[in-house]
Amino acid sequence: MKSRILEKLKEVEKSRSIEILLAVESGSRAWGFASPDSDYDIRFIYRHEKDWYLSPWDKDETIEFMTEDELDGSGWDLRKTFHLLLKSNAALLSWFYSPVVYVKDEKFYDLFKPLADECFSPIAVSYHYLSMSKKYLEACRGNEVKLKSYFYLLRTALTGKWILEKGTVPPVLFSELLILVDGFTREKIENLITLKATKGESYFHPNDRELSGFLEALVKDNEEKAKGLHSGRPDKTEMERVFREILTE
Repeated sequence: MKSRILEKLKEVEKSRSIEILLAVESGSRAWGFASPDSDYDIRFIYRHEKDWYLSPWDKDETIEFMTEDELDGSGWDLRKTFHLLLKSNAALLSWFYSPVVYVKDEKFYDLFKPLADECFSPIAVSYHYLSMSKKYLEACRGNEVKLKSYFYLLRTALTGKWILEKGTVPPVLFSELLILVDGFTREKIENLITLKATKGESYFHPNDRELSGFLEALVKDNEEKAKGLHSGRPDKTEMERVFREILTE
């Protein structure tokens, strides 16, 4: 499948006259708990030729595609990427730290990584995941719960806990978040990971009230503590310099 993904990305580069600087897997395949029928969520950052950025007119800064063989692609132009980085966009940060990489321009990566670390805003990213956690809590209160929703809640809630306890950009791999959980609860989660690898996206699982109670308490604790977090420290002058360097490399 990787060769098919790279082939599709080359097609996009040619048809849209762009250069892809970074392309990664997002979603459950990057998090480490994919179902057998999970899509491939391909996310990428790209740039145009320099002259494209000299126009005074607004332009489309997003490229999306969906193929018949379950490749779900979405990419952002370099300028849009910098605007989102300034806001410490959680999705962008998760792309940049994805463990599954398809395309990587090393110079771009080396220039961009220090900016990503400096722009990371614990409070902004924490509230992003808190909002998602609350949404998934509602979906996980019935007698039966879609296993996919259970894992989305687990991931967002543990990500919030990571930010509170570690103060760093949270890992994308779910297994790395599990260091925040111990004992019987961790064993329950690991058993569910094994189960999810055998079940389709639409599978419903009996609600584990003990695990649900743990998650309810975790989300509540995240909400109470998130108010004390600080914002990022972006340096717009340095960001402009790096933007220009990436365009001229």
